[in-house]
Amino acid sequence: MPQPKYRKIAVIGYRSVAFNKMVNVKGQDFNLQLVDTAGQDEYSIFPQSHSMDIHGYVLVYSVTSMKSFEVVQVLHDKLLDMVGKIQVPTVLVGNKKDLHMERVIKPEEGKKLADSWGAAFMESSAKENETAVEVFKRIILEMEKADGNAPPEEKKCAVM
Repeated sequence: MPQPKYRKIAVIGYRSVAFNKMVNVKGQDFNLQLVDTAGQDEYSIFPQSHSMDIHGYVLVYSVTSMKSFEVVQVLHDKLLDMVGKIQVPTVLVGNKKDLHMERVIKPEEGKKLADSWGAAFMESSAKENETAVEVFKRIILEMEKADGNAPPEEKKCAVM
C-alpha cells in the first residue's frame, strides 16, 4: 500500500481553525491539513500564511447570500494576486443547498463562475455530512490533475 500523500488545503469564505483529515481517493490515502479562513470579508487582509505551501483551495459561499457570492469572487482575485498563478487547484462550493426557499444564487451561476476560473464546482449542505468528504475528494482530484497525476478517464466504447 503506498504511503499517504500530504496535502494542505485552504478553505476560504465569507463569515478559523486548522485540522487534519485522512481521505482515500482511488486507493490512495491523502493526509489533509485543512486551513479554514472562512469568516473573512472582502476588506480583510488575506494573510500571506494562507497562501504558503497550500496545494489547493476550497472557496465557499452561501446560495442564500448574494453578498457571500460577491465576496468569494473578491477573495479569489486576492488569492490569484498572492500566489501569482493563473491556474491554482480550486473548488467553488455553494453551501446551504438545502435551504431551497431562501436560495438567491442558482446552481448555474455558481457553475458559470467556477468555469470562468477553471475551477471545479459543487453545491453542499452542512446538514448532509457526506458532502464534506465529497468536497475534499474533489479538491484532491483537482490537485492531482494539476500535478499531472490525473486518474485515468473511464474508457467508453460505442458500437455502431
